[in-house]
Amino acid sequence: MTKSTKKASVLDPAWRFLASVRLTIALLLLLAATSAIGTLIPQGGSPADYIRQYGEIGYRLAYVFDLFDMYHSWWFRGLMVLLTANIVVCTLQRFPAVWRIVFAGTPKMSPPPSGQPHASEFIDSRRPEALKPLYEKCIGSRFRRFRTHPIENGYRIVAEKGRWTRLGVTGVHLSIVVLLVGALIGSLFGFDGTVNIAEGERVDRVRLQNSNAVIPLGFEILCEDFEVSFYDSGAPKEYRSRLHIMENGRSVMQKDIIVNDPLRYKGINLFQSSYGSIPPKELTLGFTRRDSGELFRTRVAVGGRVDLPEPGHQFYLREIRDSFRIRNMDVGETALGVMTLPGDESVEVALPMRFPTYDKMRKGEWVISVADHEHAYYTGLQVTRDPGVPLVYAGFILLIIGCYVAFFMAHQKVAVEVVKSPHSSTVRVYGSSNRNLVGFETTLKKIAADLNRQKGGVHE
Repeated sequence: MTKSTKKASVLDPAWRFLASVRLTIALLLLLAATSAIGTLIPQGGSPADYIRQYGEIGYRLAYVFDLFDMYHSWWFRGLMVLLTANIVVCTLQRFPAVWRIVFAGTPKMSPPPSGQPHASEFIDSRRPEALKPLYEKCIGSRFRRFRTHPIENGYRIVAEKGRWTRLGVTGVHLSIVVLLVGALIGSLFGFDGTVNIAEGERVDRVRLQNSNAVIPLGFEILCEDFEVSFYDSGAPKEYRSRLHIMENGRSVMQKDIIVNDPLRYKGINLFQSSYGSIPPKELTLGFTRRDSGELFRTRVAVGGRVDLPEPGHQFYLREIRDSFRIRNMDVGETALGVMTLPGDESVEVALPMRFPTYDKMRKGEWVISVADHEHAYYTGLQVTRDPGVPLVYAGFILLIIGCYVAFFMAHQKVAVEVVKSPHSSTVRVYGSSNRNLVGFETTLKKIAADLNRQKGGVHE
């Protein structure tokens, strides 16, 4: 046994395994079942949510099999690779027969089996030689490819069209391969992340949704401005972000994005997904003398100090919190500070933004209120990259074309036999089609009727 023969014998079982239609059915059923699991189990959630829902043992078991990020798991990708190889091998195994049909030489056709009725038969009073140019012209008007073959006592005109439609099924197989390859490329080299950008700030990296990984973008995103409008009910109506793509310190692209109208740059998509407010960095505070009603206003930044007109009295603005609880009640956004009095005495001060006169209850010498503050917003962006999308689009287009060719177009062959009789010619019309046989029988009858209408035909 030669080396090449040994190699072929080793690969034969693998080839037969990959060429199995049963394997195709099994893989499709597995993918359908796992996709159903991916629909039932929320993807990309937090571990705490999963542990609360499935328990710690269930969480660990599902984590081992990547059921919480199933479409990026090694086994799901393995199923897709195996299905791709299966379709490719099945197509290669059947392609030589299709190739021989599509790229055969001149059209040929044998008479139908004995006992099978002809599509149509009639008698023409003229000799076969006189009918030949008339029939060739008639057939040539319907079929681009035809050839006349001599037979005993006459000739046979064989015509065909749609030979290339045999490639429709191959096109469908190829489209599925292209779709699977596009999905694999997107799964392996794409990402889905989020980032929050405050007005006037810029970022150059995003955090992936299903992990704590942070990846660089290769450019900066600047949020120049953010606007939000509301309905009368208070629900957000529209939020819009004015974004700049920055490279080497200069803006190379600018766009205002809203929901469902992303910015796309170098294969990366920036979607408007959320927004929120950022605590102000400075406040306008009012200081009112309790005994005299004297009012003193000044603007102070977070971390800044204010010297009051009374000697030894000073206020320090320590921080601003998004939420703050006073007596077990959440009072919302609150400024926290320290009032320093003579003798190094200090008093903690809480100033809820929603209750400007709240500090009156402190009974201090100075009543502090928030006179004015400006909120800044941040824009929440979903940042995605999927390099397999062009292949997926191409696969869908190829799938539509392949299905149309495979199911709505046919390879048709028609034969017209003209045989000499003692004082006339016997004409028989028959053919074959790989689909829509009922419609093809109608076509054969129309062809026979057209031939019979040529000068002098007598129908039988």
